[in-house]
Amino acid sequence: MSFKVAAAPHGHSQKKTNQVMAWVVFALIPGVLIQSYFFGWGVWFQILIAVSVAYLSESICVWARERSARQALRDNTALVTAVLLAISIPPLAPWWIIVIGTLFSIVVVKQVYGGMGQNIFNPAMAGYVLLLISFPVQMTHWLPAAPIAPYDLGIWQTLHTIIFEYTPSGYDVEQLRTTIDGISMATPLDGVKTALDQGQILAEAYQQPMMASLAGIGWQWLNLGFLLGGAILLQQRVIRWHIPVGFLAGLLIPSFLAHIFAPSVMPGPVFHALSGATMLGAFFIATDPVSAATSDRGRLLFGLLIGVLVWIIRTWGGYPDAVAFAVLLANLCVPIIDRYTRPTVYGHHVGAKHDTE
Repeated sequence: MSFKVAAAPHGHSQKKTNQVMAWVVFALIPGVLIQSYFFGWGVWFQILIAVSVAYLSESICVWARERSARQALRDNTALVTAVLLAISIPPLAPWWIIVIGTLFSIVVVKQVYGGMGQNIFNPAMAGYVLLLISFPVQMTHWLPAAPIAPYDLGIWQTLHTIIFEYTPSGYDVEQLRTTIDGISMATPLDGVKTALDQGQILAEAYQQPMMASLAGIGWQWLNLGFLLGGAILLQQRVIRWHIPVGFLAGLLIPSFLAHIFAPSVMPGPVFHALSGATMLGAFFIATDPVSAATSDRGRLLFGLLIGVLVWIIRTWGGYPDAVAFAVLLANLCVPIIDRYTRPTVYGHHVGAKHDTE
């Protein structure tokens, strides 16, 4: 009889790591399809570049350790990291943006710490934050959703823009974001935050072209797509409910209370739930089994902490969205969360003293 000790992540389901990661990619499909519908072909090119760089860089790192690259790649963790990073950045970001972010996520955040199961930070979000801090212009150039976009880019035009940073007709991304009346479009979170900072009230902020009945044209459907994917993961028991519920509670309860007390300047829970990366963060990013808390109570507290941090940064921080920052900050707190939420060992009473003499 042999007893095998394996590195994290450890799960209660009977699925192997590669099967769990494959389910994560499968559950991302509804959201990615909606994203490509509203924001163009660029998301597919970003995914293609990210996956290629992730596989190549992971193979080199594993080969340098004299391990089997084929076996390492078969766990699909590099695939999930690459896809999550690729769908988090603007679809028309230059090709070198996703290359730098993917290399940092795989080589520095994952492999330098020892590979799968050893990283203390979420690799995709660490790469995203590196890009956002280093290249804020390129990382905030989201195009308006298709129904209100001033230009419609085809496959070739999109690829040309990603490679050369301008379309075959000579338009750069900033020009593609500008309407015929000279107004530069932004994401709903960014647009509302900017309007509030300029002294407007919510009723005025919601009059912007990118806004819709719930939380922004395209973005509300994008979040619903990832919510559907999250439901698939829960149904397949790939993830457990504690982190998503904690995340959404930490975000929506404060926003609900703030909206009651200041309805003219504090967006409500529906806007927060269906804007930005809320559902992607709740079901796909915060639930990373390696960098999250381990116990049930710990996961709930971990998700709650992320949700509260997202609301605080969205409300008073310098960035319109905050999922990546909140996840990394919560990753730092995982050791202390695990320490104080670990279950009591069977047969051991809390507070009991043991004589060691």
